[in-house]
Amino acid sequence: MRPQSSLVKRLTLMFMFAVTAVLVVAGVAFYGLSQHHFRMLDEQALAEKLESTRHVLSISAARGELDDQEQQLRALLGAHQDLSAKITKADGTTLFSDSKASQIPQRFEQARQGAVWEWQDESQNFRGITAQLAIAGEPEPVTAVLMLDVTTHAHFFHTLQWWFGIGLVISAVVSAGLGWVVAKSGLRPVGQITKVATAMSARSLRERIPLKPVPIELQELILSFNGMLGRLEDAFVRLSNFSADIAHELRTPVSNLLTHTEVVLTKKRDLDAYEENLYSNLEDLKRMSRMIDDMLFLAKADNGLIVPEQIDVDLSELVSKLFEYYQFLAEDRGIQLTLQGRGKVRGDRLMIDRALSNLLSNALRYTPEGNEIAVQIEQTRETVTLSVRNSGVTIDPQHIGKIFDRFYRADPARREGGPSNAGLGLSITRSIIEAHSGRIWCTSAEGVTTFFISLPASMRLVGAAPTP
Repeated sequence: MRPQSSLVKRLTLMFMFAVTAVLVVAGVAFYGLSQHHFRMLDEQALAEKLESTRHVLSISAARGELDDQEQQLRALLGAHQDLSAKITKADGTTLFSDSKASQIPQRFEQARQGAVWEWQDESQNFRGITAQLAIAGEPEPVTAVLMLDVTTHAHFFHTLQWWFGIGLVISAVVSAGLGWVVAKSGLRPVGQITKVATAMSARSLRERIPLKPVPIELQELILSFNGMLGRLEDAFVRLSNFSADIAHELRTPVSNLLTHTEVVLTKKRDLDAYEENLYSNLEDLKRMSRMIDDMLFLAKADNGLIVPEQIDVDLSELVSKLFEYYQFLAEDRGIQLTLQGRGKVRGDRLMIDRALSNLLSNALRYTPEGNEIAVQIEQTRETVTLSVRNSGVTIDPQHIGKIFDRFYRADPARREGGPSNAGLGLSITRSIIEAHSGRIWCTSAEGVTTFFISLPASMRLVGAAPTP
């Protein structure tokens, strides 16, 4: 298993490497500029001495004393302690040469015009120049070779390199220490998050990390973490309420089963009594089975495990078949069922049938006798909207957004839960519609309640030509 690296260690190393890289670049740049600066100074000094030498030789030639100017040249060139010079005529005659001129290699005397050259002896470094000086009155130029001892410059750069290396090591160590301090200080809010996460429990979900002492760069992380805590708190509350509702709903049929069984077992009875008790227990067991199936369906929906089948579903045909199923119940209560419009969607036929069946059964349950339940379907290029409208008691606006919650009961007059209904129908309907990338909502005003379903339209129907 690969060992886990410390974020503080990584940030410290990154800070140290960054500082070291900057110092190396700065040192190399300073070293190069320093070398260039000293080279330019040396070349400038050599160029000035050449020009002065040409001037002295020109004056001597004008006076006819070209062979007798050694004293003047020695005064000119000997003033610089580290300078060596040699001047020769075209025929090889030496006009001037000092004691150190013998050190100048022969190859540099034949160097090209104005060539600056460098030469290193065993312990000394030199920089020189070779030039042809045109003298007035002389038919051919003379060759001047000037050599400057730059050993002190080399020693300076050697010392500079040594001190730069030591300074680089010290800077790396200091930057590592500073980087560690900065990393620890900057990651202190992360430690607070870790502390809160470690102490997190079901009783501390309301705890939040304050934003005031946190840097701007980490505030987004803190906001995301606090948002996660809020979602966890909401999910925990919903789960707790759901568990309590499940326990409440299952307690009634279980109590009925226990009571009936205990009563039957109190004494000997005939077969008819046992049979009647078994039929009664069967109804409670069926209710419990339906409730468990509904809860399993909702659990799958919450975890994204519902994958609808993708086929063309004609909503008008589906509603018409449901009308046939609920027709006898509607006629017994004098309720009229009407359908207008048509539309086709793409999805799972059984799921959509279940969703519409829940809406129609809910409407039949709360529609007064002698009234109407109207279903209307509207088709556009992108969506199909189906509405189920019925008259009855107006739902309070504060309950509209909660009627799709599990086991929710707005009031006794409109409560979904009953002896045969666990209060999960509308929740299941919403899960089915959302699994089909649709949405569902409800409006209620002036004694009229309408449920709306919006689903993506089938592309086959949208692209088809209209029927003549």
